[in-house]
Amino acid sequence: MEALIPVINKLQDAFNTVGADIIQLPQIVVVGTQSSGKSSVLESLVGKDILPRGTGIVTRRPLILQLVHIDTEDRRKTSEENGIDGEEWGKFLHTKNKIYTDFEEIRQEIEAETERISGINKGISDEPIHLKIFSPHVVNLTLVDLPGITKVPVGDQPKDIEIQIRELIFKYISNPNSIILAVTAANTDMATSEALKVAREVDPDGRRTLAVVTKLDLMDAGTDAMDVLMGRVIPVKLGIIGVVNRSQLDINQKKLVADAIRDEYAFLQKKYPSLANRNGTKYLARTLNRLLMHHIRDCLPELKTRINVLASQYQSLLNSYGEPVEDKSSTLLQLITKFAAEYCHTIEGTAKYIETAELCGGARICYIFHETFGRTLESVDPLGGLTTIDVLTAIRNATGPRPALFVPEISFELLVKRQVKRLEEPSLRCVELVHEEMQRIIQHCSNYSTQELLRFPKLHDAIVEVVTSLLRKRLPVTNEMVHNLVAIELAYINTKHPDFADACGLMNNNIEEQRRNRMRDLPSAVPRDKSLKGPGGQSLSPTEPPAPEGEVTKAAAGVAQSGSVSDQTDSGTGNWRGMLKRGEDSTVGDRAVPQPQHYSSPHKGHAVNLLDVPVPVSRKLSAREQRDCEVIERLIKSYFLIVRKNIQDSVPKAVMHFLVNHVKDCLQSELVGQLYKTALLNDLLTESEDMAQRRNEAADMLTALQKASQVIAEIRETHLW
Repeated sequence: MEALIPVINKLQDAFNTVGADIIQLPQIVVVGTQSSGKSSVLESLVGKDILPRGTGIVTRRPLILQLVHIDTEDRRKTSEENGIDGEEWGKFLHTKNKIYTDFEEIRQEIEAETERISGINKGISDEPIHLKIFSPHVVNLTLVDLPGITKVPVGDQPKDIEIQIRELIFKYISNPNSIILAVTAANTDMATSEALKVAREVDPDGRRTLAVVTKLDLMDAGTDAMDVLMGRVIPVKLGIIGVVNRSQLDINQKKLVADAIRDEYAFLQKKYPSLANRNGTKYLARTLNRLLMHHIRDCLPELKTRINVLASQYQSLLNSYGEPVEDKSSTLLQLITKFAAEYCHTIEGTAKYIETAELCGGARICYIFHETFGRTLESVDPLGGLTTIDVLTAIRNATGPRPALFVPEISFELLVKRQVKRLEEPSLRCVELVHEEMQRIIQHCSNYSTQELLRFPKLHDAIVEVVTSLLRKRLPVTNEMVHNLVAIELAYINTKHPDFADACGLMNNNIEEQRRNRMRDLPSAVPRDKSLKGPGGQSLSPTEPPAPEGEVTKAAAGVAQSGSVSDQTDSGTGNWRGMLKRGEDSTVGDRAVPQPQHYSSPHKGHAVNLLDVPVPVSRKLSAREQRDCEVIERLIKSYFLIVRKNIQDSVPKAVMHFLVNHVKDCLQSELVGQLYKTALLNDLLTESEDMAQRRNEAADMLTALQKASQVIAEIRETHLW
């Protein structure tokens, strides 16, 4: 298990250039208030003076410190290879392979590097400094030293220095694989410890927090830290370890760390004899080493999975960025062809990337035709906007000054054209919806199918412009055709249409049936045996004089003709005019019903002609008016349904031919003709500014992940236990 910490160090090295945040490596993060002794604790673990010291804020950048234990054999071999004179040395990431054997130089380099990034004032930076220390006197550890928590800006520090430092600390301790080393000075109250407070915010259970109490020798006379070290004040799951740091005087007098550790041991034996073996710098180093090893062991399986998943994701990302363009001409032609093919495939439903969230492409066009357009047409009422009075007025207006014996045919044509005209608006709306969907397919192809286009924003914009222009050109043509389809229906009202003739025949039968029903339902006031038969066979009441000869003849002719109509319906000669004549007959038959006085009494003059007076809206219609309106309404409805069926069938066909199929067939030739020009090559295939940078970053990250995967793969399962 001792080999696990060097493995994490290798992983850290692999991710140094691209940032280790993404894979959340196990490491120990040192947290504490300013001047609580964090850097002193680290120096005690290293055994050398390597960190800048002083009052105020000294640590202004995160320092990732890797301690690597080397035995005598390895040290001798490395010394011979690199020409190193000494048993301990250090290396910085930013100075590449330069080796420092003088630890004073390391401290100066840390100060210089801090000032290079953070400036000479008291500002901080979140860019870390990486330092490796090789020594036979250290245990394998990976520690992160962070700036101390502060409250009040000092000198040239920005006003939000407290927030900046807290955000920097949380960036590191929020990593679930980190161990938090919360450093608190013994001469302050543990209950006011900022380090424990921030640790508890991200680790409320305390599973990965270890407390270190510094400056045990500086406590007030008569007090001790026994209760704190025993965990009676604030319990910490991983334990509380007390240490004694060197004072500023000791540092100024160049007191060695080894001497300080010896003095610390003597102090603990004297003041805390029962706890001496569970406190002190050496015990802290062993504890941290053990905790980190066990922590790495627990995190390793998840870390391995995470690295493999990320490697796969970055490989896909790199593939989507594509290779740098060499042959621009063939690349342009390839992209245009691919886009045109994907556009057509999306319409046909054979695209590689099938949308699952919503309908798109051809499926949506089909939905527009058969659901949206179909249901809209079906919801159009054949008699919508027509009242009975409208129909009656149209009939009268069509007769001119003469009262009509029959319903004028022109009134039917006028009314049915008015109704058919209402189908034009939903038909044009259908074209508009299909046009919008064809526009949406462009975006769909850009986002899902041909991601290479996103590399070349100018080419993408040019393709969108060409396709949009093509669709825009086809829209008026398609609208004109749909307008013509409705105009064709309005141009000629075909009353000989087979379906319409069948409907007329059916209505003849219905009216005959109704006439019989009316005869059957005569009021009891007029007994059926007392009704008189007129010359035409119609029923007359006893008080009604016989009809004039001409009327009888006309009625008889009407009956005969209507009979012949119904007989001839099957032969295709039936028409609705004959049906109306039969209606005349039934009206004459209705005269058996007792009428108002001015009709029954011949002494009171002729009946008043209704055309001589304005038609009140609320008046009751006569039987003949009611019958005429009913017949016209039925005929309008019958003919409207025929036209609606034609429109519902022909509009989708017209849209497909004039818009969808035309765009599919002409798209590639249009794109090639407009864009495949030598003068446009360089401009169209200019990558977006950040694409090359993102490609390099993805390649670097992929390399680091592959290297990390190899490092982890070298670990045998047996090493974990």
